[in-house]
Amino acid sequence: MQVDSHQHFWKYDAQRHAWITDEMKILRRDFLPSDLLPELSANGMAGCVAVQADQSEQETNFLLELSQKYDVIKGIVGWVDLQSAEISDRLEYYSKFEKLCGFRHVVQAEADDNFMLRPEFCRGINALKKYGFTYDILIYARQLPAALELISRFPDQPFVIDHIAKPSIRAKVMAPWAAQMRSLAEHPNVYCKVSGLITEADWRNWRVQDLLPYLNVVFDTFGPERLMFGSDWPVCLLAGTYQQVKNLIEGFIGKLSIQQKKNIFGLNAVKFYGLENGSPA
Repeated sequence: MQVDSHQHFWKYDAQRHAWITDEMKILRRDFLPSDLLPELSANGMAGCVAVQADQSEQETNFLLELSQKYDVIKGIVGWVDLQSAEISDRLEYYSKFEKLCGFRHVVQAEADDNFMLRPEFCRGINALKKYGFTYDILIYARQLPAALELISRFPDQPFVIDHIAKPSIRAKVMAPWAAQMRSLAEHPNVYCKVSGLITEADWRNWRVQDLLPYLNVVFDTFGPERLMFGSDWPVCLLAGTYQQVKNLIEGFIGKLSIQQKKNIFGLNAVKFYGLENGSPA
């Protein structure tokens, strides 16, 4: 089963989705499963993992409702206030929903680069394991030191790095991102999503060769066993089509074995998120 490990749905609201700037106005509309289904079908994808785009439990509930109507949604990464004193109660409540795999916070938008190391946030991360929830790390490359420290504190918590930690591809910056990603990959509980590359490149003028150095780093460090394909649809539409995103990764892994390709395009996501009634990695 080929699974897209990272995409989003929303009913556009100018206030709730204020992160969608004028430069990104192509995203200022609703994006729902009925819009994604043709893309999945055309690209041979059997399912997807819907990831939160808004910081609210309303968002989590919205994705849960969609997943009840559309079987193609195999898993959900929602949002919950990890800093709340009632975090255990909230996780207990959400543990009842089979398709809810884990949670994410938009850490990249936090002014404090050490946001993830706050005691209240770490308390929330610590509470996830009891309920078998994963955690998606959404950061910019400058926040990698904090991510490394967080991961070192929780060696038994399944983490996945979204969008290869958003290096400055447009500016062709590799250091210190590359070394830090190698350090991350030394932790066996950390996976990485091969997603979001073209939107960190020059949206209108990116070339495959611009992305190759970054792909080489994550494949050399995490390997086919801990990487998972994600389209980042519809955000990817800022720089290309769903098919272009998939073709990029397919072309890069052309010489890998059939099993390794299956891992990247679905089996790793199934394992990590515990899809199909499994258990998270």
